[in-house]
Order: sequence, then C-alpha cells, then structure tokens
Amino acid sequence: MKKMGQLYEGKAKKVFETDTKDVLIVEYKDDATAFNGLKKGTIVGKGVINNRMSNLLMQRLEKAGIPTHFIEEINDRETYVKKVSIVPLEVIIRNIAAGSFSKKYGVPEGTPFKAPTIEFSYKNDELGDPLINSYHAIAIDLATAEEIETIKKYAFKVNEELKAFWESCGVTLVDFKIEFGRLSDGSIVLADEISPDTCRLWDSKTGEKLDKDRFRRDLGGVEDAYAEVMKRLEEHI
Repeated sequence: MKKMGQLYEGKAKKVFETDTKDVLIVEYKDDATAFNGLKKGTIVGKGVINNRMSNLLMQRLEKAGIPTHFIEEINDRETYVKKVSIVPLEVIIRNIAAGSFSKKYGVPEGTPFKAPTIEFSYKNDELGDPLINSYHAIAIDLATAEEIETIKKYAFKVNEELKAFWESCGVTLVDFKIEFGRLSDGSIVLADEISPDTCRLWDSKTGEKLDKDRFRRDLGGVEDAYAEVMKRLEEHI
C-alpha cells in the first residue's frame, strides 16, 4: 500500500491516506502536550514506544473479542489502520482515584474504587473537552443509544483485559482514555491508541508513575518511565 497525502495532524500523531480504500497510515510523533495543549514539549522516542505498545495491546484485545482499527505495523513509527469516523467522545475508565478526579471530587489520589467508573468527555478542543453524560451525547447527536451501550460494553471489557495484563507486568492500571470509531458499515471499533500517553500506569510495588504524569507534573525521568513500561510489556506479551 502506498502512502499518499496527509489527512490530519494531531497532538501526538499524523494520519495519511493510502492508495487503498478504507486504509490509512498513522504516524506517531515524539511531541507531548498536557492541559489541553497549554503545556508542550518532546518525549524522545515516545512515538516508537506508543506505536509498538498500541499495536501489541490492540492485537491482544482483538483476541479477547474487542474489534479494533489495527491492521498491520509498517515500521517503528507507522501503522496501517482501518479508516474510521471517530465518535467524538473520549471514554475514561478509572480504577483508582487520580488526576482530575481527585481534584474535582476531593478523593485522595491512590484511593481504590469499589468498582470501575466510566466517564465521557465531548471531544472538542474549543470547549476544552468538557465532561458529558450519555443523555447529552444522544441529544446532540454525537452517538446513538445503541452505540453508547456498545462503547460501554467494550470499554469495560478493555479494562478487564488490560488490568489483568498489566498486573502480570507488575504494573497497576489506574485509569485510561480510549476512543472509538465507526467503520464504513457503521460498526463500532476501538481506535486511537493505548499507551503511557493515554493510561496512568503505576509500579505495583513502589507506586512510581510510569506514564505521562511524569511530563505533566515535571517529575523528570519521562523517557526512562516509558522505556521501563515498554520493557515490561514486551517481557509479558
């Protein structure tokens, strides 16, 4: 398949057309942003790690019955994916209180939940990706009730699979953000990425942060944390 013109450039990835219908190329960048783009920087090598990690985890999720946009890894930074129309909802699953949840609701960071929670954010940079509930999403035609039920079912299944996998790596899956898309036939699949950019991952023994919070909070050792979590994944995948 031949790489054609660039369709889109986001904070962490570029997307290109190919000469094959309904197939795109995603290219992962080293650019890093936080706080809705207010903080910007570079995490050297993160594009390579995020590309590889996303691909390995999506293949694992496919085997567990969760459809994804993944087709084939091309090289260190590029992957063939199915063309989707992104559902404009960021889906956040939380197992432990952290980040914005702790700030908004006064729950100390590190407090385990009795059951996983799910949140939706309206994927809209101009509005700052505000929290939205399923009734709002249906009312303003972001998704149908049936699509939202499918997304919820898949999201909790993703959590179940990833939580168990990361546990085997000595890593606690605190929370994560995923996105879904519609294929040309309207079916819903997991899209975007699964990486230390989109997941909070803590060392199970020490509680050390192995994710983008090291960049957000100026903790240092960002590249080392990404490399460490990738090393553990490759040892257990």
